[in-house]
Amino acid sequence: MTSRALGTGVVLALTLATAVVALPATAHAAPAPAPDPHGPRADFNGDGYPDLAFAAPGATVKGFKGAGYVGVAYGSRTGVKDSAKRVFTQASAGVPGTPEAGDVFGTSVTSADLDRDGYADLIVGSPGEKIGSAEVAGGGATVLWGGPGGLSGGATLLSGEEYDDLGRGLAVGDFNGDGAPDLVVRGGDTLRTLTGPFTRDGAAAAKGEIPNLDDERYLDLAAGDVNGDGRDDLAVLVNDGDEFDARRIHIGLGSAAGLGQELTSIKGKDGYSLQGGEHLAVGNVNNDKYADLAVGRAIDGYDSDLDLPLAKGGMLTYVPGSATGPQGTKAVVLNQDSPGVPGAAEHSDNFGASVAIGDTDGDGYGEIAVGVPGEDQGTVANAGGMVVLPGTATGPTGKGSYGFNQGTPDVVGAVEKDDRFGGAVSLRDLNGDGRTELAVGAPGENAGEGSLWVFPAAASGLAAKGSFSFGHGALGTVPTKAGLGSSFNR
Repeated sequence: MTSRALGTGVVLALTLATAVVALPATAHAAPAPAPDPHGPRADFNGDGYPDLAFAAPGATVKGFKGAGYVGVAYGSRTGVKDSAKRVFTQASAGVPGTPEAGDVFGTSVTSADLDRDGYADLIVGSPGEKIGSAEVAGGGATVLWGGPGGLSGGATLLSGEEYDDLGRGLAVGDFNGDGAPDLVVRGGDTLRTLTGPFTRDGAAAAKGEIPNLDDERYLDLAAGDVNGDGRDDLAVLVNDGDEFDARRIHIGLGSAAGLGQELTSIKGKDGYSLQGGEHLAVGNVNNDKYADLAVGRAIDGYDSDLDLPLAKGGMLTYVPGSATGPQGTKAVVLNQDSPGVPGAAEHSDNFGASVAIGDTDGDGYGEIAVGVPGEDQGTVANAGGMVVLPGTATGPTGKGSYGFNQGTPDVVGAVEKDDRFGGAVSLRDLNGDGRTELAVGAPGENAGEGSLWVFPAAASGLAAKGSFSFGHGALGTVPTKAGLGSSFNR
């Protein structure tokens, strides 16, 4: 690991972040609310309201531990509080495969209208899936088809071979600009591409693989148009060295040929690669025409060359998009020691263990939701929490940031050890009013059963008042070690 340059880049970025926070606000007319970029691709029943998909990859199904399931709460004019909620497993009618121990169906979930019938479809990763007589999992990806009645039936999109671990992550986007969604499926050291359009039997127009020339391990991926050319681009977080805390951010720009080229590393102001993380979101924070990156690093690190701890308690790196792609030289880094950010940076807080971008107050700027599942609440270890960082023309800021946990007034539940509230976060406009509601998962709730929370959005932002929770009781599922709330559709 080339840690000398890494540490220098972090110090420069932290200095920049402090400077941004200190700038006075400039008065100007509020921009129009930004449309929810996830809206059309997350509306499974075609009623005009985005839907919320969630997962419990550790759930027991038909007696098989860790078989896993996915669920959906359908959006409506009043959101998802009283909406229909459905659960899908590999034992559900029309869903390929059968439940098996350790499939972890639902480890990753994303959505898009793959068959272009006007209804969004749900794509599910299951890295523990064993193929044929294989003794070691190869993993794979499955689609559940949308329709007038919501999700129903499905098809196999991709099956891995032994040790591929496919389905650990998913990213969807139109990488070649032809109007059809494409899919990238992540394994431990593999990125497989499926080029749309897709047929109802799950067949893609083409299959491929993005070269991994440096034997890197992939940690997360997400897609969005970071250079404004009308094609989506792929951002990938990697561990690029033998040390466990080596982190980089790679980008693959879309083109007429799609994503066949090698990924390139994003450089910082000092000319060296930016420090990356393990968790990624792509969306518009600064209200220009380019998508931006929000990178959460939840794992503490150490720069041995400079004798300097890195990312104490976790951190969030913001990288704005531009006509030439992500601008690493303008990166902003925030953590719980940044001015205005709630809490304090403490080892193992896991600030950045989940990230999401969405416009929660309708001002046109995207907020960044950051999960802090390792946060201690008083003397209660790993109870968890989350923080919302406001968006501005210069990116996220600690000024005006706020957070929620199970000890916040009006939030259902109680602060308990190892709940890991904030293990997953999602920002999505579930009632069609132009503001994104917040969904939070606590996969450790009740000894690993897991649960979900939804927070309403108003002109003043997100609120605890009116928030609600639901879990296995509402879903009729087996709770033991299910890990409900481990992930949401992206």
